[in-house]
Amino acid sequence: MDIDDDDFFTNLDRPGRAANNNAFQERLRQTSRDDDGAEIPDAPPFILEEEEETPLQQLIRHWMNERHSPDILPNEGELLAGLLDHIRSQSETVQLLRTDPTSSEEEHFRIMLVQTEVERVKFIVRSYLRTRLFKIEKFARYIMTNPEVQQRLSESEVEHARRFARLTDQHFYHSVLQSLPETQQTLDDQPPFVPSMVTEPDKARAVFVLARQDCPPVRLPDGSALEMRKGHISLTPYSVVEQLIARGEVELV
Repeated sequence: MDIDDDDFFTNLDRPGRAANNNAFQERLRQTSRDDDGAEIPDAPPFILEEEEETPLQQLIRHWMNERHSPDILPNEGELLAGLLDHIRSQSETVQLLRTDPTSSEEEHFRIMLVQTEVERVKFIVRSYLRTRLFKIEKFARYIMTNPEVQQRLSESEVEHARRFARLTDQHFYHSVLQSLPETQQTLDDQPPFVPSMVTEPDKARAVFVLARQDCPPVRLPDGSALEMRKGHISLTPYSVVEQLIARGEVELV
């Protein structure tokens, strides 16, 4: 699914979230030069309690959760819209600075760094959307028969799942099902000892989870309890930590 940049940012524009271009230009021009003798501070811990997650850090966390989760997670449309609006504004500012004849070589170098960061964020956004699109098409019939799952999707995602499920049903009917007896022409029957023909997420699949805080003990399928301390990584079935992921207490890695 290739996305045209101009249409991409225009269609996802949201009022009230644009950055101040003049302020951004001023900050970009006044950025101090690197001091060769400056002391390099120690790297911060992986998780800081006193620091709030930036929108980009939140997007990366939701992106990784979506990629590693066997189920489709709630849509982060508001977070995504705010980031896209900010990226669009920064991209416009960078284009203005690039065409400014008074910009120095050092300023052009800083502009290149900003462009690189913008492209990195756009890659994460595209990967996040592609991952959700893949799951929506894979579980289209499951989504349309489960109202609880539909609540996790945006209106456009639900509509895409509906159209995809309808096209798939029509394809199966004209290709195979119309030649079978009438009692066998459906895709949702569940004969005994036969797996369901509706593809569902495998919540028993094992996943690696990183505890973002001390978590309450969770019950494993064998009856034992698992207690996850902050910063520890555990391997568990997805169903065991599904609610912890929804509450943001753990993240998938």
